[in-house]
Amino acid sequence: MAKYGRKAQKKVEKAMHERKRGTLKSGRSGKTVKSRKQAIAIGLAEARREGGKVPAKKSPSRKRSAARKPSSKSSSRKAAKKPASRK
Repeated sequence: MAKYGRKAQKKVEKAMHERKRGTLKSGRSGKTVKSRKQAIAIGLAEARREGGKVPAKKSPSRKRSAARKPSSKSSSRKAAKKPASRK
């Protein structure tokens, strides 16, 4: 079964053409998009908004939890007590 629908394909294709011509702008800032990956992301977002068959965006919380794993050194630092300061 296909992951992406025809609407998503058309939107990404349109975004890529706009990027090549230099007319594709990013959302809030309105800067010209130069990155290929950003153009694809814009096309997929447009298709998602219009109800095209596109997988849901991955949430950033999944990426963070996989990247950060507590090491044994950091936990031992927290357990160590500081000596009392003298006046």
